[in-house]
Amino acid sequence: METLVFQYPNLLYLLLLLVPAIIWYILKDRSSVASLQFSSLKAFEGSRSTFRQYLRHLLFVLRIFAFALLIVVLARPQSTERWQDVTTEGIDIMMVLDISSSMLARDFQPDRLEASKDLATEFISGRDNDRIGLVVFAGESFTQCPLTSDHSVLINFFNDVESGLIEDGTAIGNGLATSISRLKDSKAKSKVIILLTDGVNNRGEIAPGTAAEIAKTFGIRVYTIGVGTKGMAPYPVNSPYGIRYQNMKVEIDEEVLKEVASVTDGRYFRATDNNKLREIYKQIDQLEKSKIEVKELSKRKEEYAIFAMIAFALLLCEGLLRLLFLRTLPIRV
Repeated sequence: METLVFQYPNLLYLLLLLVPAIIWYILKDRSSVASLQFSSLKAFEGSRSTFRQYLRHLLFVLRIFAFALLIVVLARPQSTERWQDVTTEGIDIMMVLDISSSMLARDFQPDRLEASKDLATEFISGRDNDRIGLVVFAGESFTQCPLTSDHSVLINFFNDVESGLIEDGTAIGNGLATSISRLKDSKAKSKVIILLTDGVNNRGEIAPGTAAEIAKTFGIRVYTIGVGTKGMAPYPVNSPYGIRYQNMKVEIDEEVLKEVASVTDGRYFRATDNNKLREIYKQIDQLEKSKIEVKELSKRKEEYAIFAMIAFALLLCEGLLRLLFLRTLPIRV
């Protein structure tokens, strides 16, 4: 059951002013005499007071109630038992995206890189309260977008990502290290890295296992995603006639990705097509929401509108009754 409280309860003392107003009205009504006077009242002997005569007091009652409600409006009534489940804010997420040439393979539609960008954008759009950044890597790594709460800017950076921006290769450890450097000083309650790759670590100065240990030291959880179908996939190959696609064996360093996830209390996922990758992002989204503490917070809601509307309706009724049904001749006291 809702409890009504007031932002400015002291204003309710103004209701006491209505008491002398009521007393003044009663005394005034008793002492009032008609403006038209007769030499004899014999013609009116035996006549009874009509319903309209009693109804004239309704005008004052309506006005008193209207002013009482206006005083209540000024005191700002609020309800206090509206409860809302609120997920505590404070999740910083670095997304680490492999942009090596193998990410152009066509086992995803239209290819691995574009599918990863599109589905990452969907994930970002559902995380309104989080700061998210982007690191890209191939043979080396760099920060494409630092942590930001402006997701429209981040999505624009995602759209600008393409293969060939940096030297080719797969430096998983370097990608992790760059994202760790962006998260290590964060004051967020939860720090997360989502790393997506389709290959085997073959470049970089930092081993993925070493980077995972560093992430663990800073309390950063890493989710790793291996992207690629099982078996063969059409990879882009340079030829004298331009880029051609040739079926090649899909090789993903799953053992390394599983180790990185395990060391940091994260999870490893394998995406074999667009739908599976979308499901993985949804799982990560739910995992992070479930790991953040949920509190029930009291949220006050303004309730003055109903009182203001009733007061307006009472004043309107009082005006209409006075003009249309309860017209009175001028009186003097």
